Amino acid sequence: KQEQAYVRDEFGKILERERISSNEHLTRAILRERAATEEERQKAQRFAKQLEEKDRELKKHDAYYKEQLARLEERSAQFYKVTTEQYQKAADEVSARFK
Repeated sequence: KQEQAYVRDEFGKILERERISSNEHLTRAILRERAATEEERQKAQRFAKQLEEKDRELKKHDAYYKEQLARLEERSAQFYKVTTEQYQKAADEVSARFK
């Protein structure tokens, strides 16, 4: 009976050490997973911030190019108007000379 009690105690100790070891492994795995999750969250935040910056930059460029396009269209309209007026004036002068 003493031997059986001794074996049971030793077996219990072994099981307790295994349980503790298993809990330690599980705790380390959970901590690693939490750290990886936090790192992924931070990486996602950095990517979101970069995306917002790119979006602002694209909007800024879009506004700049729209402004440039409007200026070019205005200049083109002015050039067309001046050219048309000069053409009409020249045509009237030619017409007046050769009537």
